[in-house]
Amino acid sequence: MDTKALRQKILDLAIHGKLVPQAPNDEPASVLLERIKAEKERLIKEGKIRRSKKSAKTSDTPHYQQDVPFEVPDNWVWCKLDDLAFYKKGPFGSSLTKAMFVPKGKDTYKVYEQKNAIQKDHKLGSYYISTEKYCSLSGFAVHPYDIIVSCAGTIGETYVLPQNIQEGIINQALMLIRLYNREIERFYLLYFDFILKQEAYKESKGTAIKNIPPFDVLKNFFIPIPPKEEQKRILSEVDKWMSFVDDIDTNCKDLQLYIKHTKSKILDLAIHGKLVPQDPNDEPAIELLKRINPDFTPCDNGYYPQLPNGWAVVPMQMLCSLTDGEKLEDKEMPNLDVKYLRGERDFKTWTNGRYVAANSLLILVDGENSGEVFRTPIEGYQGSTFKQLHLNKNMCADYLLYVINLHRKALRENKIGSAIPHLNKKLFKAIEVPVPPYNEQVRIVAAINSALNRLDAIMENL
Repeated sequence: MDTKALRQKILDLAIHGKLVPQAPNDEPASVLLERIKAEKERLIKEGKIRRSKKSAKTSDTPHYQQDVPFEVPDNWVWCKLDDLAFYKKGPFGSSLTKAMFVPKGKDTYKVYEQKNAIQKDHKLGSYYISTEKYCSLSGFAVHPYDIIVSCAGTIGETYVLPQNIQEGIINQALMLIRLYNREIERFYLLYFDFILKQEAYKESKGTAIKNIPPFDVLKNFFIPIPPKEEQKRILSEVDKWMSFVDDIDTNCKDLQLYIKHTKSKILDLAIHGKLVPQDPNDEPAIELLKRINPDFTPCDNGYYPQLPNGWAVVPMQMLCSLTDGEKLEDKEMPNLDVKYLRGERDFKTWTNGRYVAANSLLILVDGENSGEVFRTPIEGYQGSTFKQLHLNKNMCADYLLYVINLHRKALRENKIGSAIPHLNKKLFKAIEVPVPPYNEQVRIVAAINSALNRLDAIMENL
């Protein structure tokens, strides 16, 4: 289930006035807006804020009936962000630098950072400024119940500062929002968090949101205001449905984890001979292993004492071998337009190296995904971050690859080398491989594939 789309649908219904029914006895939103305007005018007269040129031109037309984004119920009202709050971006870079920070003390003031907004915690951070510096930057001071907004990198994250905050200022990566009337706070934040992020994305000029839009754009964003009582009903309904979606998310994550464990359990059952029934007519594995090594003599099963009759256990090095790649940065190669296999990002970055045919098996030896095996999509040259994996033709290749996959976590966690940790080849070669008869290997692979395909189909539909 696409819970992200479900959340968006809930919010779309909320801001369009379609999530809860309207009540004719509710005080119209226009009355609420008049109270907000009156508070704004009071702050202007007291000199606490300045009237913007654009708000002066539109102060007599608060409903903004022209060019609104969509229709809303009759007792709602359209306005702009500039009508609802005071906005302030953090100081310019040269106005506040790390060189100006001082140790925390009796006469110091906190510098609020982006992480305070992102992690919703006013106590985070250890930057402070002196009283003198605070006085020079007092225009950026925070008050209780101010909303701080992250403005760079992870943008649009909001946090309402509590009453018991330390006195301080915002830094360059934050914007401060101070609502003229806190009656609309939660509905305002709902709209800002989920809808204005989309607007900010459209206004930004790249493929990712790099910053909050300029104030002349931001302040003119439209916002629909419902009656105060309807806001309460909307927010209650949003909370209810979001809690329901959260439960779905949690259940999906639990199911994904369960599926992951189930896949491992299927492989574990497979190599213990418990996934498919044995056929007494199958040629015993010992005959297969003697074809691989005529001098082979069975040994104790070690960790696999309960394996079925006809199975045997051998070290990985008996069933496959590894060929190193080449690091040929200064050597001229005769065929430079043929690809080169290197790197762990997507298992293929191309240049020169040892030639490998298409459909060859390579195992990654460096980096986070060390131990990962994949087939080459086309012919190419093998670089030093890979080893080519050669499987004995007497074995079912897919069976042996499933055995390697089961040990992939151990291979990743036991790399060797301090400078560039890499695959522990000795550990790889020593992996104990339970070997069934060849025909049973084929049946096991078919059963694994069938089970994993069903599990993958479930994952795709979550």
